[in-house]
Amino acid sequence: MIFLTTQITSAEVQFYYQAHVQNYGWRPNVQGGEVAGSVGEGLRMEALRIIMTDNSRNMIQYCAHVENYGWLDWQYSGGIAGTVGRGLRMEAVRIRLEPYYAKYFDVYYRTHVENGGWLGWAKNGEPAGTAGASLRMEAVQISLVPRGSHFNRGGEAFFEKRNYPQYY
Repeated sequence: MIFLTTQITSAEVQFYYQAHVQNYGWRPNVQGGEVAGSVGEGLRMEALRIIMTDNSRNMIQYCAHVENYGWLDWQYSGGIAGTVGRGLRMEAVRIRLEPYYAKYFDVYYRTHVENGGWLGWAKNGEPAGTAGASLRMEAVQISLVPRGSHFNRGGEAFFEKRNYPQYY
């Protein structure tokens, strides 16, 4: 668990997340910036759960793009984005902060994707991963940084087959 003291309040902010991975189930919680999921094992990430609260107030929303379904509904802190027990791959994710907290923080996240490795970092609700290409998302990293801080995004974070047919 990471505790951050912010300008918005003196309360502690809890931030951790976990991935549900093929053959493993729920993996242990990781903290901001650490890898959730699996890298180099060829296993699909099936679901994601993020816990980010400030004195029990929800701070975050996230949703998953899942095989055969597309984009699913937004989840709130502690909810499950993706599917469990259906054997379906997550292909992309979007993460955003609640408006009050978005004034103070940016949330950055990137995905490790089948045949593509680590993609660039997405920010504040942008999609990260792939869509329409039948490629599994294998892992994710999430970082919370003070609003407006410099952050090297490292390239494209999302590829959709209809926009990048040369890669598929």
